[in-house]
Amino acid sequence: MIKKKKILVIDDSAFMRRVISDIINSDNRLIVVGTAKNGKEGLRKIKELNPDVITTDIEMPTMNGLEMIKILMETTPKPVLVISAFTKEGADTTIKALELGAVDFITKPENIFKINKEETKKQILEKIITASNIRNLPHKNIKNIRKDIKNIEKNTIKKESIKEYGKYLRKIVAIGTSTGGPRALQEVLPYIPKTLPASYVIVQHMPPGFTKSLSERLNSLSDITVKEAKDKDILYPGVAYIAPGDYHILIEKANNSSDYWIRLSSSPPVAGHRPSVNVMFNSLIETNFNDIIGVIMTGMGTDGLEGMKNLKRKKNAFIIAQEEKSCVVYGMPRAVIEAGIADVVVPLHKIAKEIIKVVEVF
Repeated sequence: MIKKKKILVIDDSAFMRRVISDIINSDNRLIVVGTAKNGKEGLRKIKELNPDVITTDIEMPTMNGLEMIKILMETTPKPVLVISAFTKEGADTTIKALELGAVDFITKPENIFKINKEETKKQILEKIITASNIRNLPHKNIKNIRKDIKNIEKNTIKKESIKEYGKYLRKIVAIGTSTGGPRALQEVLPYIPKTLPASYVIVQHMPPGFTKSLSERLNSLSDITVKEAKDKDILYPGVAYIAPGDYHILIEKANNSSDYWIRLSSSPPVAGHRPSVNVMFNSLIETNFNDIIGVIMTGMGTDGLEGMKNLKRKKNAFIIAQEEKSCVVYGMPRAVIEAGIADVVVPLHKIAKEIIKVVEVF
């Protein structure tokens, strides 16, 4: 007999608690062991019921979801899935929740009565099952990250004047990640100095509306400029371009120019993903860049494997993979490592150092 994973549902809406519980209980691998109407009650129920996964709303009375996640991660860390509103404010608080230690999020439909749609139910169940199997929860809190960021050696180049340095672009660092990625990127991008002659292109599996908030948050923490990519953005050194949700990102030669730019595509999802890591990696094969560094980080599935194989074979790209113990989900790095194409396998906190080393000597 399969032992069911225990789920706690936290939401101030009785309607949402009931609907989410019904969805979860419809899967014979899961069982809702309790519900709570705010973070304070949630913490008490977590201690009492010891659930495997917690789903939580953010905006709640008495104690909101962010306060609850912060306390939980400092005391008894458990996988938390955020049920997020699809608004600018909702996106900002969702990114904050991921920063505090939530492993993933689910967007509420604009009409909450549509939460019972099959597509939404499937997404909720898949993400809960994934979360229930997570063993490596984020271990480093944001206070330490901010403290470490202060130790980055700053230089005199201002972010606003980065276009003056376009002629020094020599190398591309392409990063692919998924579940656990928003927090993992905070342990990589803030440690990269903007004087390196490289641009950074990033695919983070995320729905539309959230990558802008993620970019803004990472930009505020980083020495390099981090932005949500726009179509025809010219690639400059010291700038990281994050694929916007629901768009593939490709790197192509700019028209009548020696520059390269970003092209965004709404072509069909590849293996269920848009943006797709494979699409980004494969687009680099058609460029004149010979110094390409590919980085594959925490995430479910195998997106990025095919593209990295092609980059290794056709461009002799240098491949950096995140090691298992520091991954929230070890799917994407595992596929690359087991294929034997990773040049180095390092823990999360050493990826930035490895990027700097390779860019400087590659």
